Order: sequence, then structure tokens, then C-alpha cells
Amino acid sequence: MDILTHAVMGAAMAAGVASVIDRGQQSALVLRRRMAAGVGALAGLLPDADALIQSGSDALLVLDYHRHFTHALAFVPVGALIAALLLWPLLRRRMGFGTLYLCALAGYLPHPLLDACTSYGTHLWLPFSERREAWNLIAVVDPLFTLLLAAPLFLFLRRPASQALRWGLLLGLAYFGLGGFQQQRAQTAALELVQARGHQATQLSVKPSMANLVLWRSLYVHDGQVQVDAFHLGLNLRHYPGASAPLLDAAGARQVAAGEARRLQDIERFRVFSDGFLVLDPRRPDFVGDARYAMQPTAIAPIWGIAWRGAGAATEFVSHHDFPPAMRRDFFAMLRGREVSARR
Repeated sequence: MDILTHAVMGAAMAAGVASVIDRGQQSALVLRRRMAAGVGALAGLLPDADALIQSGSDALLVLDYHRHFTHALAFVPVGALIAALLLWPLLRRRMGFGTLYLCALAGYLPHPLLDACTSYGTHLWLPFSERREAWNLIAVVDPLFTLLLAAPLFLFLRRPASQALRWGLLLGLAYFGLGGFQQQRAQTAALELVQARGHQATQLSVKPSMANLVLWRSLYVHDGQVQVDAFHLGLNLRHYPGASAPLLDAAGARQVAAGEARRLQDIERFRVFSDGFLVLDPRRPDFVGDARYAMQPTAIAPIWGIAWRGAGAATEFVSHHDFPPAMRRDFFAMLRGREVSARR
């Protein structure tokens, strides 16, 4: 998820731990809980330090290691210890190391679990398994979820006797429950659509579109094609037919690689990262994209992929986040369950 949500969740968890283990005068409690929240926020950001694992000669190295070992549950105690050791010189006169470590642990632990609730893929089970968890319960950025945590945390840090934090965490948990309920609705609708079309879905994935749990994106693979659809899941369900495109198979990958072994190797590495949802963009012949993500839930126009500037050029990881006015109008129309204007 976005770094703000990770910081807020880490702060909320650490402040909650501090409220359990700490007792004292009201004024002192406020200060100590604010310090605990600061520790939790910083610890909650630390797992994403794996984004610094980069190489100028290998653009995909950051994809290999983002949400990797720093996000494994087995690494959480180690990551919390690193956070505590980094903060100890600053806080040793104000907080015992045991309390500092517990706050760092409470802040670090939610980070990999939150990331697993999105669709990117998180290596929770290293070193025991390479499986990536992507539970597709919430978008990578969801302001409502962040607000459900941030507002109660603010109240709690101002008034130690407040029960706001407890209610905020319960509401956050309920929000994931709502995400699971909506996911089941989207999956049922997608499976019924596949059956109505007479297709055989060899892969099927449903995920919320950006910043909401109402408009969902569905992808499935049939006969070498990826089909995209969107569903508005309000009180009534509405289907928005989407685009389709051929997946890039092994033969197509060799054609794109044009005999360059390193390029072919990078395409196959990116295939693993994208769960096999690789597509070509006819507008960009030297671009291989990840069809799982697009700015429009009914489109196949990948927001990221790999590209080359010519024969013999190194692989580059590129992103495209164009969201022109016409696309915004269609997105908000679908978000409200309205009819989308026809396109020529």
C-alpha cells in the first residue's frame, strides 16, 4: 500500500501497544504515546527500504526484491530489531529498549500483511516458500481506509482516555471484511460472465480499481487471450464490457527478443512478476506490459512494463499513468454505476 497508510497503521499499532504497557500521569502518557506512534510510523515504513536494492545495469532487480525478504513474516522480528537499533540513540533517555522494540515490532508487522491484501504480490513465507500472496481485498491507494485509521489515531494521541483508536482499528478490520465480501461478488459475476460467453477461463483475477471498493476490474484468460471487464458493485450490479488482447506467449517473446538472449531473459523474468499477464502494445512496438493494471478498469493499456530503445539496448522499466479528461469522465461514470459514453 502507499507509504502514508503504512505509516498511519504502524503508528496506530504502536500507540495501542504503548497504551497497554504504559501507565502514568495523563500529560506524560500523551508524550510517550506520541513517541510510540512515531516509532511505529518509522518502523512501518522500513520494509519498503527494499526499493533501494537497484542496479544501473539491471532495471528489473528492484522488481525482484521489492516486497521480498523485508516483507517476509519470518523477517519481522529482525526488521523490528533494526528499526529499534536505529532509533535507540535518539530515544534511549526517554524509552526503555524493551518498550522501543515492542513498539517497532507493532509498527513493522502490519506492513507485509497490508501489502498482501493488495494485488501486487508479497513474499510473506520466505525462506520457506517463494509463493507471493495477493489477496486483492483493497486497492494500493484507498483514502477512505487511511482516514478510518488516521482520524481515530489523531484523537487518541490528543486524549489518552479516548477509545477512538480501538474503534478505528475495528473499522479498519471491518473494511477488509467489506473488501472480501465485494471480492466474492465480483468473482461470482466474472464466473457467470465467462460461462455466458461460453469461454473456458484458465486464469481469473478480480481486484478493486483505484481508491474504492465499488468498481472492480476482472481479468481472465481464454484461448490465449486476456479479457478485461469491470463491475460496479453497488446495491445493484452493473457490468461494463472491456477490451481483450492476445497474451505474449513464448514464441512471441522470442520474436520480440530478436535473438538477444538478455532481452529474452528479462521478458521471462517480467512474465513471472506479472503472473503471466504479458501483452504487447501496438502503439509501442518495443514495449511489453503487465495487463493486470491499467488506469481504466475496462482497458488493456498497462501502466507499467519493460521497453528497449533499439537493438542491443538495455532493458528499461517504464510506467505510463496518463489519465486524460475523457478517461476520468468514464471512470467516474462507472464508479457511480452510470452509463459510459460510447467511443468511436
